[in-house]
Amino acid sequence: MGRRKGSIWVAFVTGVTLLGASACGGGGSDKASGDDAKASGKPSASASPSPTKPAGPPMLLETITPQTGTTVGVAMPISVIFTNPVAAKARATVEKHMKVSASQPVAGAWHWMGDKRADWRPKTYWPSGTTVKIDADLTGVSNGNGRYGVHGYTHTFKIGDDVRADVSVTGHTMKVTRNGAPVRTLSINAGSAEYPTWNGTMAVIDKQEKVHMTSCSVGISCDKGSPDYYDLTLPWDIHLTQSGTYVHYSTGDPNPGSGSARGSHGCVHLSLADAKWFYGQVKQGDPITITGSPRGKAAADNGYADFNLGWEQWLAGSASGEQTTSAL
Repeated sequence: MGRRKGSIWVAFVTGVTLLGASACGGGGSDKASGDDAKASGKPSASASPSPTKPAGPPMLLETITPQTGTTVGVAMPISVIFTNPVAAKARATVEKHMKVSASQPVAGAWHWMGDKRADWRPKTYWPSGTTVKIDADLTGVSNGNGRYGVHGYTHTFKIGDDVRADVSVTGHTMKVTRNGAPVRTLSINAGSAEYPTWNGTMAVIDKQEKVHMTSCSVGISCDKGSPDYYDLTLPWDIHLTQSGTYVHYSTGDPNPGSGSARGSHGCVHLSLADAKWFYGQVKQGDPITITGSPRGKAAADNGYADFNLGWEQWLAGSASGEQTTSAL
């Protein structure tokens, strides 16, 4: 959303434990969510319970992303969230039991983001057209804290067209490519000097045709008489970070570009027509790369910003190191 003199037209997230406030609307949570981002925490059809119950309470998974049967972008990690903490001493064994297979060989590795989330990403982007499968055979596997897996989980998904968007904050442009070929260049506005946009690459978390954004929900103002108060439902929203960054249309900035340059509280603004078009082009896991902002890169666990870590940084958070996918 945009900003007008004397009033704030962009939601500003407070109380986000991961990264602080930089959002433009909709609030934020401490994990990726949304209809596209959620994956079943229940056993898949191929999962089978252990015939004998291991000692101790069960080790369960809250989510595995992507969902089975989905088609995602080239920057989409496999993200596994555990219900309870996994001890450092148990992570190599847990990684070993979360087997990643692909229809063509891909080098990659697991990386722990805290003690409950492990992501597997390729060293470079996934090749378009690849089919990927994760078999989390955790039956009887210990989390190092007295819990043991009682289920196996299987998710299979596909990597779709290689759709990318490169945003220049200073140039007020977004260049969209598909499978390496330029498609369109759109006019944009990004964050203001006071509330700059995150730099770096953020894979799309999810998208919604409408998002309800209020100043009260993100701690700006609940006073309807305040010039900072707003309560708006805005269309064509592409979700980039848990802290609330979106690409979307804003009624406060209807004609973005270098001529208006109103700025936001961190979101990327498109015109209504461009926002609707872009919404139809992108999917979960497509990389949106932002450059030219005075702000640093979004943290890797702020949504799916895994590629904001260099490969050596990524491997430093892995218990088992680089691996090549098994044949599928």
